[in-house]
Amino acid sequence: MFDTATPLQSLDLIHQLKRAPTEHKGNAGKVILVGGAPGMAGALLLAGNASMHLGAGWTILEMLDPSTAHALPEHAELMVRLASFDPQAQLKSTAPDVIAIGPGLGFSNLALHWLSAVISYPTIPVVIDADALILIADTPELMTLLQQRNQAFPNKTVITPHPGEAGHLLNISAADVQANRFRALENLVQLTQSIVVLKGRHSLIASPDHSPLCCQQGNPGMATGGMGDALTGGIAAVAAQGIRHSLNLWEATSIAVQLHASAADSLVAKGIGPIGLTPSETILEMRSLLNQHL
Repeated sequence: MFDTATPLQSLDLIHQLKRAPTEHKGNAGKVILVGGAPGMAGALLLAGNASMHLGAGWTILEMLDPSTAHALPEHAELMVRLASFDPQAQLKSTAPDVIAIGPGLGFSNLALHWLSAVISYPTIPVVIDADALILIADTPELMTLLQQRNQAFPNKTVITPHPGEAGHLLNISAADVQANRFRALENLVQLTQSIVVLKGRHSLIASPDHSPLCCQQGNPGMATGGMGDALTGGIAAVAAQGIRHSLNLWEATSIAVQLHASAADSLVAKGIGPIGLTPSETILEMRSLLNQHL
């Protein structure tokens, strides 16, 4: 039974991401991020910026909003394309190293098709967040697919719910989640068989094979829209690099969670926030801290 947690101490693992002089973008991994339904493109762009700034070799955005699915001069490094109506074929032809899905995904039939295709995609690390978690909670077939994926490929899927999303998955209120976060964490692990990041003050991480860890960093300035999207992109970027730098998804997730919270604390220490602290600022500070630990 989960009733206590060890403090999260993962930043020392970052040195494994140090690059040899001969490395190329293929060594840093190819990340696909799926989401950005109409009116929610910003969520996917934040996740994409986090992936790019934290070192993924390629960052490809599968944008569900046709009006936003084009090259953006201010984000020229991002490969932005309109999400295909045949996600299985798109994933097969792209051959990603990591997939993250959820930021601004929405609840359309296309979103359901993409989520089913992502969960069914074998072997590689997958990060599931935001609207994707609501769809899984509301669609028993998707929950079954997720459980089957984790049975076939243990420790290859991470979910990152905030208390509201956790409550939806568990059919309880967000207040109930907050009243006993350890019980909620344990139930989420048992239900989904995934690595679980239960976000919030002192975010908790656990999996079927790992006892809970508690992130001691973070501050109230992180309570703003888009912070979770930045974390999703950060996990994906570190996981993609970790494939060829001897970091598994559990370790990559632990690094990204602590780096995310530590960056927010670092900015507040510099007088940036807590009120008005933005995800975009946090992403750049995450990059700075990551490079300091190489």
